[in-house]
Amino acid sequence: MDIESFFEEMPFADLLGIEVTEASEGHAEGRVEMRPALSWSANGETAHGGVSFALADTVGGAALVSLVDRPVPTIDMRIDYLEAGTSTLYAAADVRRQGGSVGVVDIAVAGEDGTAVADARGVYKTE
Repeated sequence: MDIESFFEEMPFADLLGIEVTEASEGHAEGRVEMRPALSWSANGETAHGGVSFALADTVGGAALVSLVDRPVPTIDMRIDYLEAGTSTLYAAADVRRQGGSVGVVDIAVAGEDGTAVADARGVYKTE
């Protein structure tokens, strides 16, 4: 499976502007550029929490896809918001466990300056 093109063709990720920039051997990275349409406030400077969540879920899935070579529907996602996202957001994901039918991925979301914005754990169906 061509992971990059799979995620480039995902309508929701495209709508938000999420890019998967790397995905191999159980690791993935991605980004979403902050713009006023993604803000929760009228000033357009602070990302809605759903943007961090969608970025984490997409990049977490890409990390697991890099191992199982097929789409992996999300079963569960937990996220802890640590700081407001006010710039381009970056995510890095690593597969923690790849089981027979379920995979678990840890994801970190950070701002441009490296500030931790959110920590997440995704659970995905692998069969």
